[in-house]
Amino acid sequence: MTTITSSMFTEFVGEIVATDPKWLKQARSHLDNLTKPVGSLGWLEDIAARFIAIRNGETDKPLKKAAYVFAADHGVVAEGVSAYPKEVTRQMVLNFLQQGAAINVLASLHDADLTIVDVGVDADFGDLPDLVQRKVRSGTRNMLHEPAMTEEEMLQALQVGLQSATGAHEKGQTLVAVGEMGIGNTTSASAITAVLTRQAPAAVTGKGAGLEKSALEYKIHVVDAILRKHFGESPYASQAPPLEVLRRVGGLEIAAMVGMVVGAARYRIPVVTDGFISTAAAALVYAFEPRVKEYLFAGHCSEEPGHRFLLEYLGLDPILTLNMRLGEGTGAVLAMPIIESALRLYSDMATFASAGVSGARE
Repeated sequence: MTTITSSMFTEFVGEIVATDPKWLKQARSHLDNLTKPVGSLGWLEDIAARFIAIRNGETDKPLKKAAYVFAADHGVVAEGVSAYPKEVTRQMVLNFLQQGAAINVLASLHDADLTIVDVGVDADFGDLPDLVQRKVRSGTRNMLHEPAMTEEEMLQALQVGLQSATGAHEKGQTLVAVGEMGIGNTTSASAITAVLTRQAPAAVTGKGAGLEKSALEYKIHVVDAILRKHFGESPYASQAPPLEVLRRVGGLEIAAMVGMVVGAARYRIPVVTDGFISTAAAALVYAFEPRVKEYLFAGHCSEEPGHRFLLEYLGLDPILTLNMRLGEGTGAVLAMPIIESALRLYSDMATFASAGVSGARE
């Protein structure tokens, strides 16, 4: 298949339309007429109303849930920014396929179809039927010294995400979680976050998989050097286009998640973001087209400090706060039962009229 062009991708983003306010209004009216005090289900009512608006009035009962985990390596790991060696990316992909990771447990428990996509792992997996092999290249380049990707590589990775969204649509999936696996990708997400939110590296860079204090200080130094190389001496005032930010300091799995978010929104499939990395991908789409926000649910708030800045940038409140920093899509899948519960309350509760219950006095 011919790789998409940047203009084609821009056209795809332009096909993300705002949700129709009439469906939101209708959903809120229905919620107000359920057998409960108005607003008493709190945020669950907002979740249900937003979902109904995304799906043009449908509750999609029962939900068909899915999680997509995109895996890739990062050249910047050579700078010592991670507590783990890059081989862990390959090892964890194999662990996913052997049903041994946290995302496997949670996806199985909550009946979410799990898809693992190799978009850039520095390894040859041979013939593994349960792995979707869409490798663009064996990891990004070291972004401390050069852009992480060429434009063509970035576009190929974006296309992997778009194709994954098309697959979700063809399978009838109605709620998708986006997750990732990639040693070194918190460094990439920190750089993206600093540019988008105009925050200093020290504010948005965390310990990732478990760096000690001195190693974290070094990681912050590396992120700062990366930003100055690619965006000049005033990187926090950068007006770089989102795709250029992605190309220079992103990752192949982050690009695939960008494509997945764009594609899902085009098909009106609600997306649950996971932690820091997947939210960085969603934020890049938002920087390109703010209407995508209407299709996003923030699964949780990560312990990574940059995640809070991204959620504020997007204007999204996390459904859960569990002090997690695992990735893999785990926080997003954990939030799915909350979304499903909100929709079941919406569709299965009686109204005052149908139950013969008196409403509140005027």
